[in-house]
Order: sequence, then structure tokens, then C-alpha cells
Amino acid sequence: MILSAIIPAYREPFLNNTLKSLLECLTVEAEVIVILDGWTPKEPLIDDIRVKVITLEHNVGMRGATNEGLKSATGKYIMKVDAHCLFTPGFDKILIDSCKRNWLMIPRRYSLLVEGWKVDKARPYRDYHYLSFPGETGLHYGKSLQNVDSYHRNTKPIDDTMTFQGSFWLANRDYFMKNIGFLDDSPKTYGTFIQEYLEIGMKYWLGGGAIKINKNTWYAHLSKRGHHYLSGLFSRRYKKDAQSIKSYNWAAKHWMNDEEPNMIHKFEWLVEKFWPIKNWPENWRELWKKYNS
Repeated sequence: MILSAIIPAYREPFLNNTLKSLLECLTVEAEVIVILDGWTPKEPLIDDIRVKVITLEHNVGMRGATNEGLKSATGKYIMKVDAHCLFTPGFDKILIDSCKRNWLMIPRRYSLLVEGWKVDKARPYRDYHYLSFPGETGLHYGKSLQNVDSYHRNTKPIDDTMTFQGSFWLANRDYFMKNIGFLDDSPKTYGTFIQEYLEIGMKYWLGGGAIKINKNTWYAHLSKRGHHYLSGLFSRRYKKDAQSIKSYNWAAKHWMNDEEPNMIHKFEWLVEKFWPIKNWPENWRELWKKYNS
């Protein structure tokens, strides 16, 4: 098996749309592992020999559901994707062919229109992301390291990016399991849902690997807007509740204070690598000491 595609799903109204697009666009030998996270879709899932469905009795959250997919994956490469995405033919081979053992690969990201299930051409694509300085993205996220879209442009087809959005990533499975492993879903740390990009991304960069954007292919992700939440299609409950704020604050301290064991680089190394970083003050070290006191 070349690729294992993992799709955690909880109350996902567009899961079949995502499956249809994914199955049509895959070109390598692949298995698609759908984790129904304590939830049963209203309509039957697409019947395809490549689709493996894991049904969890109770809702464990995105991190726990992703871990169930990782346990079942048999491919040389693993891919995790949200259950509301559109793909382009051959994206899998393009990413795999360019993926070095210690790289995490991210394709170019477009916004998705539900109407017609197509790319929203009125909105710009995203290649790069950076980490916000704690507190810069609003107090409802605590003093956290949030991923922020960057509209930086250059002509490099494959390039470094400081972090990523989290709705799609692809990696060598052996390297991932040895150096990143199952996602931490303890209530004392990240909790069940948030900051997948931070745990995975920091373990790649500071552990000696890299995060790469490959602009030779793309996917489109449903950018959840206010009306999606107001209509009840999706919920913000995992992003801004008390547990999440606690986890956001813990994660920033954990990484900025270099508390993760077995890392090759310090957090400061990553900041220097991508400096200057938007909204990071020159005296960020002194400000962080004040936040952290």
C-alpha cells in the first residue's frame, strides 16, 4: 500500500462530497480510512473497495479520531484531511514524489464553495502560514501560537513554511510514527481538538525535519464562515471553550520555553529562520518573559 488517507469525521454534512472527490482524484494505490467519531451519517457512505470505515462508540475528538486512523494505516505514506475538501487529480503522486523522508508536505490551499462544490475564485489561494506572537490573534485564543495565513508570494515550486493550517498534510508514515507519533489528546496538554498544526509542526522543525509547501498541486478547503455556524452545520465549541484556552496557553509555554524533550533545535531557532515574522516585535523575548511570569 502506498498511501493511507485518514479522514476524521464528526457531524460532517459534506463527508460524501469529500469522499467522492478524493476517490476520483487518487492515482496511487491507496486506502481511505474514515473515522466516524461517535456519529452516524444520515446517508450511507460511498461504497468503494478502497474505503475503510472505523466507527467509534463515543466522540473522542479530532486528535483521538486521527490516532485511530494512524493505528489502522498501512501505507508507506499517510495523509490526514478534513471531511469538507475538494481535490485535484494526481495530487497524491505529486506530493509523494517530492516528499523526502523527514518532510511534512502541504499543497496549495484554495477556498471551497459548497454551491457546486468548486473552488471559490473570489478568494485568494494560500501557500504560506506563520505563527502569531502570543496574544496577537485575540484574547479568545488566550496567549497562544496560532497559525495565520500569509499572502507572501514567490516562484519557488517547493518551499519552507513556518507552519500550516491543519486541514491537509502528507508524510512518510515510518518517520511520522517514530518522530511525531500519536497525537497527544490529554486534557492536561492539547485536549481533544486544537493545535494539531503546532504539535506536528514543531516536532518536524525542531526535531530536524521540515514543513514544505508544494505549489505544483492544490486542494480546496471549506472556510467556515459565520453563516455555517449560525445554521448549525458546524460548531465552535472546541475552539474557544475553557479547556481550549487552557490548552492554547499550555502549548505556547511548552514550545516557547523549550520543554519538549529530544528536540534538536530551540524555539528561538525557528523564529530566527523565518524572521522577520509579521506582528512579532523585535523585543519578543522580553515580552514573552512578561507573559510567562
